[in-house]
Amino acid sequence: MLNIPNTLTLLRIAAIPAILIALDERHFVLAFGLFVAAGMTDGVDGLIARLTNTRTDLGAYLDPLADKGLVLSLLLKLTWMGLVPQWVLTIILTRDIVCLTGYALLFFLTGERLEVLPTLVGKLATFLQLCGLAITLVVLAYPGLDGAVPGGTIFAGAAFATAFAGVQYVGRGLRWYQTRPV
Repeated sequence: MLNIPNTLTLLRIAAIPAILIALDERHFVLAFGLFVAAGMTDGVDGLIARLTNTRTDLGAYLDPLADKGLVLSLLLKLTWMGLVPQWVLTIILTRDIVCLTGYALLFFLTGERLEVLPTLVGKLATFLQLCGLAITLVVLAYPGLDGAVPGGTIFAGAAFATAFAGVQYVGRGLRWYQTRPV
């Protein structure tokens, strides 16, 4: 179970409090570096798992948990710091809560697990969320760049794409529930 991909995912989870503490201590370059390192482990763990055929059920659960934990923790912290608009956090957090609650409800009603595959818009939303976070961390680390990068525009796009993807996921869940064999 504890293979290289899962170890990398656990390191990404461990990076979350380290990034938040670095932000608390105003070590912005360190926070950005840890964020980049965590992002690299996300790409590398999946690649290694596919190439070495070492995918596990544990990894299938840990990887999205690590991704969501990183994004939501940073969104909460940066919103609290006044660097991300509160409405952006509200939209992203609401979509995640609705989707997680819907998934749990479908499982409770059917006893079956719904395979959750990301939509193209869902992938775009995640990409924009990560870009917005990265830009915000870069501007913290290198304040001279403030105003030179469109962080607010990217977060607005991320919020819109997140809401749209949420509607897609709810629609998928309802269709799955209505069309499954009884």
